[in-house]
Amino acid sequence: MPADRRPRSVTRADVARYAGVSTAVVSYVLNDGPKSVAPLTRERVLDAVRVLGYRPNAAARALSKGSSDMFGLLVYDNRNPFFAEVCHALDQAADEAGRSLLIVNSDRTQTATSEQIRDLASRQIGGLIIADVLTAGEQSLVESLGIPTVIIGQFGETDGLHSVGVDFARGAREAVEHLIQHGYRNIAFVGSAARYDERERGWREALSAAQLPPGALVHAPFSYRGGYDSALQLLRRPTRPRAVLAASDQIAIGMLAAFGAHGVRVPDDIAIASFDGTVVADFVWPRLTTAVQPMERMARTAVQLLMDPDAVREHRAYPTRLRIRESCGCTPAQDA
Repeated sequence: MPADRRPRSVTRADVARYAGVSTAVVSYVLNDGPKSVAPLTRERVLDAVRVLGYRPNAAARALSKGSSDMFGLLVYDNRNPFFAEVCHALDQAADEAGRSLLIVNSDRTQTATSEQIRDLASRQIGGLIIADVLTAGEQSLVESLGIPTVIIGQFGETDGLHSVGVDFARGAREAVEHLIQHGYRNIAFVGSAARYDERERGWREALSAAQLPPGALVHAPFSYRGGYDSALQLLRRPTRPRAVLAASDQIAIGMLAAFGAHGVRVPDDIAIASFDGTVVADFVWPRLTTAVQPMERMARTAVQLLMDPDAVREHRAYPTRLRIRESCGCTPAQDA
């Protein structure tokens, strides 16, 4: 055999030939139906599976059953630490429920999200989880498919679909209130460039309640580069802010890099609070004070909703928890 050729995988047809039965009978044995198989025939098929080392393909088995124990997950940019941890939490929750998870990374620059949704639906998945913000057309497509669907990480109600998220405005308010307690008065916000952000509303509400004017507002992509570039914008302003609320840990980490590169000390010169509560927030210096989203709880809720046909289609929002670290000016003794 040439060195670059790999051994052919054992197929269902190979099992059928070895056992002396049809491929349909092999399917009935492996899928426990829909037709019954005589005990001796069943044993011949299982013996062939053991001898040949056949491993059924999960996706093919799902298609053959006409319904699936597999859930599809469409996630926006799984390089983002938040979405990476959401994927992990959802995978664990699905496994605990006896389901598997097929993950597709949303790439709106190359493949239309509607095409990715159709592709997942064609695999006859038993449910769909979307960790992305849908356009009106994409939402209409999802509703037309008739597949149990949950949108996760949402700001609010998604008509006709289950949705799970946190109280973004309240979480942001709590983070800004903490910054105000430090005595900071000029507090900036760096958040979404694409749409109005509930975290921005929480920032404004906290400042208004403290009778403080809004600080600098910078709209940036949710990326390390977005955070880096937004930090440079703040440094170019005539009056440098004393503190900033970043809409994600990823943005905040990009800001830390920019400030460090330009000799700006955090929190001595500029304090930072962020949003998400990802693991990486504890492994930068200074560690990030951040509003923690309960990802595991959100993931379990999403899976439960997919498995409950009678669940009311509404938005479920959970509170965040402010994890206090050094980036805001707190000392290790105040570590929570």
